[in-house]
Amino acid sequence: MAANQRERDILEAARNALRAEPQLGPDYSPQRLELQQDGALLVEGEVPGVAEKKRCLVRLGAIDGVAAIVDRLRVRPAQEMGDEQIRARLSRFFAQEPSFQSFGVRAMEYETTDPVYRQIFEPVVGTKTGTRGRIDIEVRDGVVTLNGHVPTLHDKRLAGVMAWWVPGVRDVIDGLTVEPGEEDGPVRIEEAVRSALEKDPYVDASQVRVGVRGREVRLTGELNSETLRDMAECDAWYVFGVNNVIDEIEVRP
Repeated sequence: MAANQRERDILEAARNALRAEPQLGPDYSPQRLELQQDGALLVEGEVPGVAEKKRCLVRLGAIDGVAAIVDRLRVRPAQEMGDEQIRARLSRFFAQEPSFQSFGVRAMEYETTDPVYRQIFEPVVGTKTGTRGRIDIEVRDGVVTLNGHVPTLHDKRLAGVMAWWVPGVRDVIDGLTVEPGEEDGPVRIEEAVRSALEKDPYVDASQVRVGVRGREVRLTGELNSETLRDMAECDAWYVFGVNNVIDEIEVRP
C-alpha cells in the first residue's frame, strides 16, 4: 500500500512540475507518464520547443524518488517534413560543414526488395571515409539519432546543433561518443555556444556575449530584431548539456 501511495505521489508531483512550465500551462497533460520498477520516470508527449523540453526534464529530475528520466518528449516542428527530407537536409549540412570534412558520415536508408526489408548506411556525398571520426545519421518519425565517435566534445555538440537546425526535427538523440574521453565543464559549453552562434548564418555572433555557470548560459549584447534574439537563444538551448538559458540580449533596430 505504501509503495503504491509513493508512486501516486511521485506521478502527481511530476504532473505538477510539467504544469508549472509557463509555456505548457495548468491544463497540460503528457500522453504517457509512468514510474518504472527501477525508479525511472517515463514521460511522453509534445512540447512547443527545446527550451520547454529541457526545462521540463530538469523539473522532473529534481523530484524526490525519481532515479532517472526516460525522455520521450518531442518538440512541435517548425515545419512539417518527412524523414527523407530531414535526412537529405541534414546530410547536406554535414557535407558542407568544414569541421566534418575529414569524418566518415553515413545516413541510414531503407531498402525494400520484396519480401526483404533492411536498413543500410550510405556514405554522405562530400565527406571522407573517416580519418578523424564517424557519424551515423538515422531519422525516424522526425527524431534524429546520431551515433558513432568523434574526437572532441565540440564536435559532438556541433553535430547535435546542426541536427536541431533542420526545421522538421522533433528531437535529437546525441549518442556520439568522444574518443578519447574529454573532461567537460562550463568552458567547453561556452565554446560550443559561441561556435553555434558563429555558424548560424542569420545571427551576428560578434554582437552577442556568452557566459556560462555550471550548465546555465547567459546571453547578453544587442541584436536588431526579436526574431534574431530568439534564434540566438535557440542556438544556446540546442547545445548538448545546456540546462537553462537566460536571454538578456537587447533588441535595438
